[in-house]
Parts: sequence; C-alpha cells; structure tokens
Amino acid sequence: MPQPLCSALLEKIREEIERSTHLLDVLPEIPLDWTPPIPDARPVGWLMGHLLESLAGFCAVLYAVRPKELAHFEYLKSLPVNHRCGTEEARRRIEEYAACIDEGMALLQDSDLACRVPTVFVPDGEPLLTLLLGNLEHLINHKYQLLIYLKLAGVKAGTRDLYQFRGQ
Repeated sequence: MPQPLCSALLEKIREEIERSTHLLDVLPEIPLDWTPPIPDARPVGWLMGHLLESLAGFCAVLYAVRPKELAHFEYLKSLPVNHRCGTEEARRRIEEYAACIDEGMALLQDSDLACRVPTVFVPDGEPLLTLLLGNLEHLINHKYQLLIYLKLAGVKAGTRDLYQFRGQ
C-alpha cells in the first residue's frame, strides 16, 4: 500500500539531492583547495566531502530503523566523508547514497515516522521524522553554502539553481 507521507518526504529528499548535484555540475574548474574570501570558510573540496556526510546521515538513520533489512549498509560506515574530494567522486558517491536512501525509504510505513530512534545525542531516542528532517536541513544548508561558493567564484547562479519549480 502506498505510504503518502514517506513518499512525499522521499520526493523532497530526491529534489534536494538533484539540486545539489546540479550545483556541482555548474561548479567551475577551480582547485579543490580554493576557499572563498569569507571568514572561517572551508575549501570547496571539503564542502563536497561534507555534502556526502549530509547524505550518509540519512542512510545511518534508515539503517538504525531497519538494521536487518539494511545490514548491507554497514559498508557505508567505511566510506570517507568530510574529506577533500572532487566533483566526480562527489557525484558518484551522491548517486550511491541516493540509491541507498531510496531503498531504505521504500521499507518504511508512514507510522514508522513516529518511532523513536536512539542517537548519540538523545539516548532515549527522537522520532524518525525529526531525524530525517534534521538530515534534510543539513543537506539544504550545505546546498545553499555551495551556491554561495559558486557566486563568489564568479558563477551566475541563483534561485532557479536552488529550487525545483513545480508546474513550470
């Protein structure tokens, strides 16, 4: 039976992944160590590796809810995140995480969104929906950070690069 809430959430996650990948596609050929001229900025290569951490967070939460069905996700823990990486590695790994997110979300029922999942920060657990939304927020924030980097690198990018406009 279709799960409308899980389906809607997955659609939004996919949209943010697609827009993040789009921003990587318009990233000019700049050195991975290039850092925008703003205080406390990190190099662009690190930002691409951090996008991977954002996606890995979804997989970790889904694994925590369905460890038996997603036991093969264990290998994801060995993959580097928060590391200096280039656009090709970032794209390839984003695709890999996106496939895992699709697989994990397909196992969920809407009622699962209320189940409490223990975390390092909240041992008694937080609702699955809260954790998934937190990971979505993380991805969206760094997608926006990538847009800022693009602008500071001289790329003409804007709202249409950030959002998917429905019905147009």
